Amino acid sequence: MQHCNEMASNMEPVTVTSQKHDPAWKHCQMFKNGDRVHLKCIYCGKIFKGGGIHRIKEHLAGQKGNAATCLRVQPDVRLQMLESLNGVAVKKRKKHKLAEEMSGYDNPGVNEVVNNHCSLSSDIVLLPVPEMIEHDADMYENREDGSSSKIGGRKKKGRVRKAPDVVNSDTTGLVSFQAMNSKKASNTVHMAVGRFFFDVGLPVDAVNSPYFQPMIDAIASQDLGAVGPSYHDLRGWILKNLVHEVRNDVDQSTGAWGRTGCSILVDEWNSGKGKTFVNFFVYCPEGTIFLRSADISHAMDSADVLYELIKETVEKVGLRNVMQVVTSSEDRYVIAGKRLTDSYPTVFWTPCAGQCIDLMLEDIGELPTVKMILDQAKSISRYIYSNSDVLNMMRRYTYGVDLVDMGSSRSLTNFMTLKRMVNVRHNLQSMVTSEEWVESPYSKKAGGFAILDYISSQSFWSACTSITRLTDPLLRLLRIVGSGKRPAMGFVYAGLYRAKEAIKKEVDTKEEYLVYWNIIDRRWEQLQRHPLHAAGFYFNPKFFYSLEGDAHLHIRSLVYDCIEKLVSDPNIQDKIMKETASYHGGGGDFGRKMAIRARDTLLPTEWWLTYGGGCPNLARLAIRILSQTCCLIQHKPNKIPLEHMHERKNCLEHQRLSDLVFVQYNMSMKQMVSGSKQQEVVDPISFEHIDVFEDWVVDKELSSEEGSGNVDWMAVDPPLGNTMLLGQQIDDVEALGAGFDDYEIFDGVKDSEGENGDENIGSH
Repeated sequence: MQHCNEMASNMEPVTVTSQKHDPAWKHCQMFKNGDRVHLKCIYCGKIFKGGGIHRIKEHLAGQKGNAATCLRVQPDVRLQMLESLNGVAVKKRKKHKLAEEMSGYDNPGVNEVVNNHCSLSSDIVLLPVPEMIEHDADMYENREDGSSSKIGGRKKKGRVRKAPDVVNSDTTGLVSFQAMNSKKASNTVHMAVGRFFFDVGLPVDAVNSPYFQPMIDAIASQDLGAVGPSYHDLRGWILKNLVHEVRNDVDQSTGAWGRTGCSILVDEWNSGKGKTFVNFFVYCPEGTIFLRSADISHAMDSADVLYELIKETVEKVGLRNVMQVVTSSEDRYVIAGKRLTDSYPTVFWTPCAGQCIDLMLEDIGELPTVKMILDQAKSISRYIYSNSDVLNMMRRYTYGVDLVDMGSSRSLTNFMTLKRMVNVRHNLQSMVTSEEWVESPYSKKAGGFAILDYISSQSFWSACTSITRLTDPLLRLLRIVGSGKRPAMGFVYAGLYRAKEAIKKEVDTKEEYLVYWNIIDRRWEQLQRHPLHAAGFYFNPKFFYSLEGDAHLHIRSLVYDCIEKLVSDPNIQDKIMKETASYHGGGGDFGRKMAIRARDTLLPTEWWLTYGGGCPNLARLAIRILSQTCCLIQHKPNKIPLEHMHERKNCLEHQRLSDLVFVQYNMSMKQMVSGSKQQEVVDPISFEHIDVFEDWVVDKELSSEEGSGNVDWMAVDPPLGNTMLLGQQIDDVEALGAGFDDYEIFDGVKDSEGENGDENIGSH
């Protein structure tokens, strides 16, 4: 892919003129390399040095022959190219047939052979171009006597190009008819689904539910007489069955609490209608479950109310199972958390690491030099996303890669998008220097001149690249702590160390990098001496064995705090302390070559399960610590009827609503952990995501009447979600690497925290 990009950058773009009517021209770019013309597929980036537009069309249609199949083209485009190829083949056949007829007067048997050949046993495959309207019923005809399909009342004879993956058999014509009917039926289904969605006001991203397609499949598997569930079916026996189904899944997770320990997650949600709720989740590696919800609107600022609710939840889950309670870092939660640890000495209170890191990014974004670059980048994006023609042009030049990249917050979105823009820098520069851009009216507007200046500026891109290098370790760490696929406790210290290390390498002077370090330290203050995070770093063999000298002494005291808090039996404490000597020296099974190799390949919990048998007490403690999360769950509460559940109602209906919330939340949690939820292709201009995208796609200074140009939404090409241009993504945990030998990072903690600061190696 990199080679293809280099070739494209060395070639001069050529504007496709309006005289070129072939539909394939909309799906490729034309370049000149000397006297030769090259064509490039906008979906996969493949460059064709010969063969013309016909070869591109074969490539897009998946037609085996002179061109490799495009694996990223949209299905409707593939069908359109097939239809176009079919039309070309038919025209060639008709021309050849006319020549045969003119020379066939002396051989009358030729015409008879040709006519008999055109039947259902022929290998004609005609697929319709997908349209929003249904095809006329009389356009196609299927006769049992073997007559061919009709288009416009005229027979199509002869050999026509086939659709990919269709078996050549005596029933190919039947397959052709079935394929056309299948597409027609799909359009009918899609329109029916659309009418239902828009009639009841369902959000369109509901189709991303992992349960949507199985529902369609189940309906399609039934006869035409299948009847949907009634109102009473849904709120009656169907909900009852789902409650039992979800409770079975919950029981599997609760069964692991005694072995791995668990974390209680306290997430606050404001409905926007004057109501505030606190939701309680329980996390363990087997799954996250929704436990309960409470309305705190009447006492939103009361730490006492929060304390009582958290205390009740801890007792419900079981004190021996709870390792920590994770909340936001607001003052009332700090007070409630400290009261909880006083009441239950074996339980930790932990501020949400994800929120802390997000606040770091927010503070960095407010630094004057960073804010200036972000504002310039946003002006580029706003101009592009405010005009359908410019947006389509950009997506063509980036091969379907969108400029804006969505994060879970505005701060995260800002720096993810800046990184995305750096990755497609050369594509943007190709766009604004192309003849297509220069001749367009948008390049002559004030906004067009402004983005030309920015995109052409070397200093702008140098600053963007520098900011990306500074913040990328924090973006990686935020993805790690927010992932539902693996516990993050063993990776946070290393991630903060890497963030400070990257900042130190990027800037020139200590005065400059201390500006960023101080932001990190201030936001991480509540977690700098947290024993669980220190122990997570200590028990992760990938990191512990890469420490140089006696660097581990900086965190050993915090690990001892963890042992004393979590293990109440003095005899077990003593056994753990003896077993740490074997871990430090890499003795016993810890020193096996397999164990050494597995430090980088196994998850930390799996490593301890496999090689910790000689130190059972230490291994059990390590597994329980490494099995914890450190971040609150990201979910969409707007789809959950919490407000209705807490309103005064008939007691029977109240219980039904409670069960409905229980089912909805836990079904969502199950998909997050299993990773089976469909990856969503996000359109940055969609109103569902305007909260995080607004600064990048909404130009508040322009009214709709004086916008930057064409605002016809129906002219906008849909987003492809293509990220192939961005190259292979490195695993976030692998990117943490190994080796922690910069003592200035360690000493920086000591300077900022006082005499005990050297205990905390990893808070950076």
